[in-house]
Parts: sequence; C-alpha cells; structure tokens
Amino acid sequence: MSHDQPLIYLDHNATTPVAPEVLDAMLPYLRDQYGNPSSDHPPGRRAAAAVDQARAQVADLIGADPADIVFTSGGTESNNLAIRGTAAATAPGRRRIITTVLEHPATTAPCEHLETRGWSITRLPANPTGLIDVATAAATMGPDVALVTMMLAQNETGAILPVRDIAAHAHRTGAVVHTDAAQAIGKIDVDVDDLDVDLLSIAGHKCYAPKGIGALYQRPGTPLKPLLLGAGQEHGLRPGTENVAGIVGLGVACDLARTDLATETKRLACLRHTLWQLLNATIPGMVRHTPEASLPNTLTVSFPNVIGRDVLAHAPGLAASTGSACHSGQDTPSATLLAMGVTPTTALGAIRLSLGRATTATDISTAATILTTAHTLAAGA
Repeated sequence: MSHDQPLIYLDHNATTPVAPEVLDAMLPYLRDQYGNPSSDHPPGRRAAAAVDQARAQVADLIGADPADIVFTSGGTESNNLAIRGTAAATAPGRRRIITTVLEHPATTAPCEHLETRGWSITRLPANPTGLIDVATAAATMGPDVALVTMMLAQNETGAILPVRDIAAHAHRTGAVVHTDAAQAIGKIDVDVDDLDVDLLSIAGHKCYAPKGIGALYQRPGTPLKPLLLGAGQEHGLRPGTENVAGIVGLGVACDLARTDLATETKRLACLRHTLWQLLNATIPGMVRHTPEASLPNTLTVSFPNVIGRDVLAHAPGLAASTGSACHSGQDTPSATLLAMGVTPTTALGAIRLSLGRATTATDISTAATILTTAHTLAAGA
C-alpha cells in the first residue's frame, strides 16, 4: 500500500480512534488545568469538578448513579477489580465462580489465578451460535457460588450473551453478577438495572476515548475489596491520583455514544449486512460466525481453503483481525470458534471485520473487493 492510499480500518473491536470532541475536551487538562483533584485550591477544585462531571456522563450512559462509578486504567483493571475484589470480600462458604468459555483474557486470567488459590471455576459451554444456554447456566447455580462473571458482547463474534436471564438465576442463590461490557458500550443500549448486574466493566479505548482509562460500575451494597493499596481515591477502591484528562475523555465519549446510539446502531447494521452480502455473493463457501443477536458493527467470517492471516497479508489496504494466533510459525485456531464447535480448518480461515463511526458505504464496497482479491491470491499461494 502506498502512503497516499487511505487505509480502510475495520478493526474497531480491537481499538477505536479518539473522537475529535474527546481530544478537544482532554487538551486543557494536559496543558493548563493540571491540578490534582485532591488538592484544596482552585486548580485542584477545577480538576475535581471535571472528574465529577465525567462520572455523571459515564453513569448516564448505563443508567447508573454517579456515586457508583469507579475510574480505572481500563477494562482489564476493571475486570480484575470486579473478580478478585469480589473474591477477597466474599464469605468463606462461597468459593466458586461461574464464567463462560467465551471470555476475554482479562476475565479468564483472574479466574485462573483464583483457581490456583483453591477456588472452583465453572466454565459454561457455548452453543454453535456462540451463545450461552440459560438453562445450562441455571443448573450450575448453588449456594457455594460467589460470583457469576460473563461478557455482555463477545469480542470476536459480536454475539450478545443472555446476561439478564442468567443474572436472575444467580441472584436467587445470592451470587454477585459481573459483566464485562467493554465491547458493548457505545454499540448497543446498556442499562445496569435492565441487565440486573452488580458490577460492570467499561474500557475507554473501545468507545472513542483514549487507551489507559476505564471504569467499573458497582451497585450499592456490593462487597468489593481494592487490589491496590494507597490513598482513598475512587471511594477507596482505586487509589492513585486520578488520570483527569483520560477521565474527561471517557466522559465525553460516553456522552457522544448516548447522543447518537440509535442512529449509529442502525447505520452500522446496514453496512454490516451489505458487507456480508457482497462477500457471500462473490466467494463461494464463506461461513458466517456472527449470529443475528449481535453487535451491529461486527462480522466474523471464515474464508474457505485459506488461513485468515494469509488473506490479510494480501490485503494491505485493509486493517482487520484474525481470531487465530501465530506461535513459532504455527497458526492456532481461535479458542472462541473452537468452543462453538467450528472445525480447526474453518476456524483458521476466520477474519473479524468490525466497523466504526468513520466507516462509509464506499469503504464497505472497497473492502469487499480487496478481500475477494486477497482470498484469490491467498488460495493460489
């Protein structure tokens, strides 16, 4: 790709660009408004007021109270605080966590960490559409369960998981419910009361805020212990001087998401449909892994008789992701797709195409042409 050829960016589930409005709001707090929110003087009070405003903006997006928002460094920290913080605050009789086989490493790693310390982890299986069966989940509940943790929207396939229905069963046994909403925020309507969750994780860089900022929603009365020790910032749950500029950016990003969520959801769903129609019409044997109940911007497909990484290697004008990993020259299929029952050969051909605010109809038609040509080249290589 030449330097003057624009790149079509279809990897918004990996990260999003910082929205211009977000950057503009942040700049004063990187330049002149450098006060510490804990300081009792005008610069400090201005910084504290900015943090308070952002807390309200984040809360508004998810139907929460501002007092229930804890700012973190991102989705990984939020998940760790939710999972390990709940475990540390739980009574000795509850030593089991229920999760799913579809989770991000930011959830699986804390669960594995607790497993080495005597906790029992129940991992719910996925069905072929990439969803979790509610009846199966309900059957695993019991009085020994401390926490149910599951993502709201799957990062690879875009599948929207039945968090609300499973939460109802979990709460009957007295368990705490956490959802990793990193991929869902800004793409679908998210309401903590509707979902019936006690803890909810947000990652700024998935919703047009910068990297290195996130939040955790904590329902009042939900027991939680901090992972870090220090001063008493963020209700004593996340010590350390606040990242004021990042927090301001996350607040504005949440405001933007709330303002145009309905129109953007519809627009992206239409573009995603067009992309699938174009690829399916021009490449025989395409397999779609994204179910109907999914994020409107996400399309994960497998290209036949090739490895997804090789297709993208022949598509320099396009940025997208494969679900597979490459270790020592060997490609490993996506664990998510394998958990759905996809064959290893088909899973190796998978590519995730995730659209965003800047994606246009022209981008979609051009991307389909690029991918069709790339598939032909990869298949003939």
